[in-house]
Amino acid sequence: MKVITVTLNPALDREFVIEDFHINELHRVAHYRDIMMSPGGKGINVSIALAKLGVQSIAIGILGGYVGRVLLAELSKLSPLISTSFVHIDQETRENISIIDPRNHTLTEINSPGPVVEKHALDLLLKRYEIFLSRAEMVVLSGSLPPNLHGDVYGVLAKTAKQRGKQVFMEVADQYIKLALQIQAPDIIKPDVREKSVVLGKELATLDDYVQAAIELVKMGCKMAVISYQIKSDIVATTDGVWLITTPLDIEISNLLGAGDAYMAAMVYKKFSSPNSDLLEVAKFGYAAALAKTKKLPKQMPEYDEIVGCLQDCQVEKLR
Repeated sequence: MKVITVTLNPALDREFVIEDFHINELHRVAHYRDIMMSPGGKGINVSIALAKLGVQSIAIGILGGYVGRVLLAELSKLSPLISTSFVHIDQETRENISIIDPRNHTLTEINSPGPVVEKHALDLLLKRYEIFLSRAEMVVLSGSLPPNLHGDVYGVLAKTAKQRGKQVFMEVADQYIKLALQIQAPDIIKPDVREKSVVLGKELATLDDYVQAAIELVKMGCKMAVISYQIKSDIVATTDGVWLITTPLDIEISNLLGAGDAYMAAMVYKKFSSPNSDLLEVAKFGYAAALAKTKKLPKQMPEYDEIVGCLQDCQVEKLR
């Protein structure tokens, strides 16, 4: 086990491929191949992507009820490189729905809130987490939280890992970032701006807004901040400067599902396989992985060769 991925709000993901999808209409899916069910939650997705890259990980978190058992059964089928240690509760794990329309180039997502997690379950998870840290090198903290938990949970997890000399990667929505970073900044942070283009409470509209937000995250203690900008570009900031990574290729929006998780997994892989890699190169490898993912329709993670093949399509421009 080299990497711990923490998913506090897992989901059983259901994807439907429906051409020419419209609201207020009845749609019938023509083929079973256009209906997919898979274990999800951002941390779990990272474990799945890491397995594609040959990296062993342990996926931990909180699962509940019948849906949680189905999720665990599906996850156990995917790869021997993924081990698990989930705390089980009675309330049902959430289900998420994605509707992929390749004709109109749209991706519609409906995410459930998840179960309430009692203190005793969270305490048990934290104890397991501390035990696993002794055998891991890196930690990935990502995804939404159950409705009764707040960003300080991510801060505690990050601080516990950093105190033991582990590298911490974090991808969370803005509602969790301030509380988490007040306790402990991760090494690499990638704010999740899919729902709202907001970072540190500020709405991002212009390129300069994105640049300033990334710089501020670095000032708060992160070694690198990566923020998605206008679908196919990313702002990358470190103490050495700020860059824009983009591609001349057209991006198929309906294929974006899982791209952020591929990005995170590839950055972990790069730091794991090449510890002395320049941080910008780490971000570029992550970008290439996300680009490779957008060439696949279902939530299917890219292979190493596919990522390397996309590196030639990544353009890097220094902004500051």
